[in-house]
Amino acid sequence: MKHIKQVGIIILLSISASLSYAQITYNILNYGAVKNDTGKLSTNAINKAIMVCNGKGGGRVVIPAGSYRSGTIMMLNNVELYLENGAILYASTDHKDFPKQKRPAYRSQKDAGGWYALIYAESANHISITGKGTIDGQGARQLPRPNPLNGDLDGRPRSILFISCNNVTVEGINMVSSGIWNQHYLNCEDVNVKGIYVFNHSTRNNDGIDIDDCRRFTLSDCVIDSDDDGIVLKSTGSAGCEDITISNCIVSSFCNAIKCGTESTGGFKNITVSNCVIKPSRNKEMPHYGQAMGVSGISLIIVDGGVMNGININNIVIEGTQCPIYVRLGNRARKHIDTAPLPGIGTMKNIQISNINAYNTGNYGSSITAVNGAVIENITLNNIQLNNQGGLEPGTFIESAANVSEAAAGYPQPTVWGNLPGYGLFIRNVKNINLSGIILTSLAPETRTPVIAVNADNIWMSNLKTDRSKQQTELQFSGVTNYRSDVAYQVETLH
Repeated sequence: MKHIKQVGIIILLSISASLSYAQITYNILNYGAVKNDTGKLSTNAINKAIMVCNGKGGGRVVIPAGSYRSGTIMMLNNVELYLENGAILYASTDHKDFPKQKRPAYRSQKDAGGWYALIYAESANHISITGKGTIDGQGARQLPRPNPLNGDLDGRPRSILFISCNNVTVEGINMVSSGIWNQHYLNCEDVNVKGIYVFNHSTRNNDGIDIDDCRRFTLSDCVIDSDDDGIVLKSTGSAGCEDITISNCIVSSFCNAIKCGTESTGGFKNITVSNCVIKPSRNKEMPHYGQAMGVSGISLIIVDGGVMNGININNIVIEGTQCPIYVRLGNRARKHIDTAPLPGIGTMKNIQISNINAYNTGNYGSSITAVNGAVIENITLNNIQLNNQGGLEPGTFIESAANVSEAAAGYPQPTVWGNLPGYGLFIRNVKNINLSGIILTSLAPETRTPVIAVNADNIWMSNLKTDRSKQQTELQFSGVTNYRSDVAYQVETLH
């Protein structure tokens, strides 16, 4: 009995200690931060609070309500950076406040010698950024560095950059006006980004979030409105993206709303995207790339080698983008580092896209295409409704499938072609494609064919509906073998 009491006391003391540890906070004002005077820097105070917190085993570093200006903040193990409601962390606009970080062990295409960021971590474990406060990157005032090493990214600071970190949480915060990519997670594992709000329209390259070569990453319940791509999975290094879920998000972009690519070195495996809304941006100013309507809703891209395998896109509403669905196997063949071998053509297979409702879209048409000498394999489109604007005049679209360029090394985006000859689906170099429950309509009359397939093997089609008259061709086929359907659609065989 005495032994049991002693064990009980030890357990209670342990619980008490744990609760006490969890409540430890480090207010940046106690370390010299300057509140509501953004003419003065709080960089040193914030970093000191983080170092003390880390040195004592971890805890919460608090940025209280008020305005603060900072240069690079270095996140360390077991530290939660908490922005109270009403706290605004402004990025400095002075280059000297963002020292170049050393080149990390993990190499990638965007790293030409070091990185610049407002909040930075490399090889850190158990780190968090939480709260209801705001991170303002002051992107419109972030100028490129002279003679930058980072090519088209020119040394402007990311708002968040975590490299090779594990057990990361970013939740609840607001993020606006980044200097370049808003948040970039590179070669990270076990990451949870939840309930954040992003409005990013201050300069070019204003992506919403870049998930790059990460494993076991969940993104959910976010609102992202960006000038450049919205939610982007990239593979700029050799590790690849694997086991990623994206759910319950509202995304707006003047470029591509939800995208895997363009960089694809390490590839993409086991990716699910579900229950998301893609809609026009609320930003009323001219976008920095001059595209008033978003380019694509969903883009799946392999162009720099790599393998895409096991992709599931489900329950997506798309309003007002030029191209609802873009699936592309190309051959840009860009190395991720100079010493890497030249990548060959990658592979894409086992892709399922279902329950898509796209309306008021532009006239580019959706496409599933591979370059000659390659095929996209095992792809299913099920319960897809595409409603485009229609009403194109002759000369404003590509009138023949034979005139749709190969564009093998072109930038992988629907803008390479513009308005395709098939207003619903243009399919080329595909093997084993199942099309079921497809509805294709247009707001104004369409002179183009709903579905065109070129060099395709094993097409299964059922329950296709278009607003064409019975006298008009619904399908155009060229080089198609093993076509099966439950209905005899009007088919024109091209030679």
